[in-house]
Amino acid sequence: MMSAPPRGYAWPFFDAMAPSTRTYVAKPTDRERNWLIVDANGKTLGRLATQIADVLRGKRKPEYTPHIDTGDFVVVINAEKIHVSGNKRQDKRYYRHSGYPGGLRSRSFEEMLARRPEDIIRLAVKGMMPRNRLARKQITKLKIYAGPEHPHIAQKPQPLEIEA
Repeated sequence: MMSAPPRGYAWPFFDAMAPSTRTYVAKPTDRERNWLIVDANGKTLGRLATQIADVLRGKRKPEYTPHIDTGDFVVVINAEKIHVSGNKRQDKRYYRHSGYPGGLRSRSFEEMLARRPEDIIRLAVKGMMPRNRLARKQITKLKIYAGPEHPHIAQKPQPLEIEA
């Protein structure tokens, strides 16, 4: 609770003491969406996923606002050539449940890589995003392809520099 102003001064005195800078809040009309392309060939899964999540949320931009979608589109190619460290290739498990009793299903990393390599990166990035409506909207800007071809050439994606 704020105390009363000094004797002889009015409340505008305190407004003059307040800093004049205002926090920038991005508007949905002001955002600039870029298309970026990432080659996952030989990249470590977790290190790649954290940087993709930052780009999807817009955290690399100066106009980042937590409650506005200011992120870019990301196209990931060569998802089938992703790398993991240690014994994760054999030991890492992916779980899903059908909703029925006894309906827990699991697959190893190698099985996922053979069947659905796109889901490996999508699940890793999804796990690094917040759990809310905005993040569910932002994850739709992630386009993942197992091989080197992708249908987004018309958008002219720029290569994204991934720090290793």
